[in-house]
Amino acid sequence: MGLGLREVSGEPVIDSENGEELMRVQPGVDIALANLPRQSPGTLYITTKQVIWVSDVDKNKGYAVDFLSISLHAVSRDPDAYPVPCLYTQIETEADEEDHDSDNSDSECQDLSMISEMRLIPSDPTQLDSLFQIFCQCAELNPEPNDEVEEEEHDWVFNTDQMEDQDEDEEGYISQNPANSLGHSNGHHDLARTVLEVGCSSN
Repeated sequence: MGLGLREVSGEPVIDSENGEELMRVQPGVDIALANLPRQSPGTLYITTKQVIWVSDVDKNKGYAVDFLSISLHAVSRDPDAYPVPCLYTQIETEADEEDHDSDNSDSECQDLSMISEMRLIPSDPTQLDSLFQIFCQCAELNPEPNDEVEEEEHDWVFNTDQMEDQDEDEEGYISQNPANSLGHSNGHHDLARTVLEVGCSSN
């Protein structure tokens, strides 16, 4: 299956024969794609393989994206970034190498293969943290093919034993506890580190 967002219709089909499982059903979720108008209301389905949003108004209208296409997700509560709290995601597309600008006109964003940003907006903002955690779990279930090699090269996530072996007096050392991260990347470690550093510098 190709990269990027795709249209779906009707109730989600779970590929249980290949191990796909439904992790969460969250009603009352709006969706905003790139700079297109916010669409509401809808139901969010999160499986171990993909994220699916289906409109409550028109069951034949919906969108889906595989976790392998989600390069980053984070909880956004900054009104300067978006007017309401949401779960922000960046989506890899087959057109990324064409240097497409997601802030172009609405007509140019109608092609789903060009959309690289998706915001999920639950009617109950207190659900954001639990949705974020489920995204993290599912992202870990869908590592990029070369993710293990990259993790060995970057070595930026430490377990308890490894951290005890580090020189705690080393200047500039920052403990990177995944539970305290502002965002999570699926194989894009440099981008996740940037998000973490921005969060630290703003404190």
